[in-house]
Amino acid sequence: MRAVVLSDDQNIEFLNENFINTWVSNVELERTPNKQAFMALRRQQGFKPFDKTSALAQAIMKGWKKHSPSDFLVISPDLELMGRQPVNDLHGGDMSARYLRFFRVSLDGKYPGLRENTPAPQSTNWEVLLESDDVAVDDLKTALTHEKPEQEILSIFRTPEYGYQDYTVIEIDVTAFENGGWLTIDTWVGDGEASGSFDLYDADSKLPTEGVPHGALAHAWDIPPGDVGIIEHYFDQGQVFKLGATGNWYSEKGSINGFLVKISVDPETEEVNDH
Repeated sequence: MRAVVLSDDQNIEFLNENFINTWVSNVELERTPNKQAFMALRRQQGFKPFDKTSALAQAIMKGWKKHSPSDFLVISPDLELMGRQPVNDLHGGDMSARYLRFFRVSLDGKYPGLRENTPAPQSTNWEVLLESDDVAVDDLKTALTHEKPEQEILSIFRTPEYGYQDYTVIEIDVTAFENGGWLTIDTWVGDGEASGSFDLYDADSKLPTEGVPHGALAHAWDIPPGDVGIIEHYFDQGQVFKLGATGNWYSEKGSINGFLVKISVDPETEEVNDH
């Protein structure tokens, strides 16, 4: 992370002007059972660990993302969590520009990476959706523009055999945003039996039908029924993406569920792009 953020003079200047930069070890905060056992042994040896009851520690622990080895957090002077970037969620593109964008949208109060608990729209009738024979699963397309930077799509996904993918594919056209921007995809999974996984690809990518989707730009995996995930991806110029929705590998083969995605773009400004 240091090699990415601190290799860019504009990032360094922005960090120094707007933040107090620090880090805390996941070991000292006992993030996993193994780390808890290790720190218990260290305390027996007289080691004094980081105070987990402090307000700063509580804000950091609140910001942890499950299964993430390292999280980059933005915390306000009042110790409010304002942004999170898990290191494993970074995929491709200009990393320096993506980090700078993350800093800016965090300070703008848009809470990047922290909106997983957004409630699903109450108007969605998942039961009717799953029983309908008229739900489109092919040729799903949407084009976002500066006049209409947010759209919703409702469809269904199916669960493949373990180790395979069976995508319902949505084409997302953001070519109207010539200077790029921050693409956000809120993914709500319906009340059926299957959990859902979502992968974002370049339009030219050949979507995999089996194996772990390593070629994805970003993802939200293993979202249980009735829950929500979020995909956030910075793009530096207008382009077309593909979003693949599928049942996760731990659901029953052939089971289906409904999903709703809200796709939005926060356009890049020339100030950020010209660096």
